[in-house]
Amino acid sequence: MPKTVYKVTFLNAGKVYELYARKVASGALWGFTEVSELVFDVSDGVVIDPTEERLRDEFGNTRTLHLPMQSIIRIEEVERKGQSAIRDAATGEKVVTPFPLPAKPPPR
Repeated sequence: MPKTVYKVTFLNAGKVYELYARKVASGALWGFTEVSELVFDVSDGVVIDPTEERLRDEFGNTRTLHLPMQSIIRIEEVERKGQSAIRDAATGEKVVTPFPLPAKPPPR
């Protein structure tokens, strides 16, 4: 029997985060929702999606997220994990960390 997976969409610092988790429940803290057992793609090779890696770096050691109810946009029960994302709250476009460019050489 496959485990249930939830897609949790919430606002954080002007951005919309989309994470996947195995457990979602009303929190013991009044007004908060507990999101735990976060699910990330695990790969040891080349980074395919820098957003997924950024989310794993930020939330990888998190046991439980306590999200204020007013920051949650949607919680969906899905059949399987999709692509985690960070989007701009105003435009809805994915926030992409630009590839670092070398510094400009000093003028001669």
